[in-house]
Amino acid sequence: MFFWLKKFLGYWLMPLPLCLVLLVAGLWLARTKRGVKLGRSCLIAGVLGLLLCSNKLVSLWLLHPLEARYATIPELQADALPPAVAACRFVVVLGSGNGNTPGFSATNELSVAALGRITEGVRLLRVLPQARLVVSGPAEGDHPAHAVVLARAAQSLGVDLSRVLYIDQARDTEDESLAVKKIVGEAPFALVTTAWHMPRTMALFRHAGLAPLPCPTDYHARVGDLRWNDAFWDVDSLERSTCAVHERIGYLWIWLRGRG
Repeated sequence: MFFWLKKFLGYWLMPLPLCLVLLVAGLWLARTKRGVKLGRSCLIAGVLGLLLCSNKLVSLWLLHPLEARYATIPELQADALPPAVAACRFVVVLGSGNGNTPGFSATNELSVAALGRITEGVRLLRVLPQARLVVSGPAEGDHPAHAVVLARAAQSLGVDLSRVLYIDQARDTEDESLAVKKIVGEAPFALVTTAWHMPRTMALFRHAGLAPLPCPTDYHARVGDLRWNDAFWDVDSLERSTCAVHERIGYLWIWLRGRG
């Protein structure tokens, strides 16, 4: 019950749903004599919210600090691995959703984020021949668990299934941290998730008594030389802003509960 309440409230605090609520409420209030002033304020807030969150510069400003918190793992050579990477005995890849379309390969079933994560996990496994892969993600309905789809994708990329361990009951990142602790114990491990999700993930894993090597991937806010069209608006920018708001609300939630 509490889990679904968290999901419900979190959804309506995201930029697009929140701004749409403000616009609809504003239109309704503006029809009444007593609510004209408040209605106009809601309309202005909704329009400004959409304009800001859909702007590329604003979305990069919101998301980039989260993605820059932990450095990416550079190109690796098996004979010259950084000590922190060489020590890893597990590569843990957190789940991020998939479809269930008949006839599709596992790699085509995965969401963009999940594909980026499993690809990074496989890259690490190729230079860590003794390490095992841990994949996470529950099932939806009668479909295979997301962890199973991740494992199939890893197999298609060259990973032997005998190296794979599954977490198929964890519903969120906090559950995943506890499940991973039962599997890895005190062994060092690499933790793979989307770059903007890594700060909250590391906080939860450290609270669980773990000290993973952060391996961020699936970057959304690569910052380079500014161009004239960076000042414009697009759907990708709204998605970036949504990710940034989602993570900050999530981090606030775990901080209030003493886990951040």
